[in-house]
Amino acid sequence: MMFDDHPELAGYEPLGEPLHGRRRKSMTRVVVVLGLLALILPGVLTTVSVASSTAQGTCSVYVRQYTTAAQSSSARFELFGPTGPGWECYALNTEGDATFVAPLGLIPTTPRPPRPATNS
Repeated sequence: MMFDDHPELAGYEPLGEPLHGRRRKSMTRVVVVLGLLALILPGVLTTVSVASSTAQGTCSVYVRQYTTAAQSSSARFELFGPTGPGWECYALNTEGDATFVAPLGLIPTTPRPPRPATNS
């Protein structure tokens, strides 16, 4: 691009100093970060809350269905669980010992009935 193509730029000299000071830039960055957190954080908290309650309900159904001696159930999110990262379902006995019942996955869903055996 040549100045001859744009006569309105003829004689333009950029300023040697920044338009705004360091303090104003810092404050702008802080406001932007706080604004992004205000937009993202409620969604993350809601997602975690819904996943937790769904996992707890699903785990309760699985424990009632598959474990007769269990007193209660516990759904936990584990990064290094028996089946990898995700929600895991445990049955708790009267002494508080946990027995693995079923993996619930990264995004827990409602309980699924057992698949019928296929004769192939």
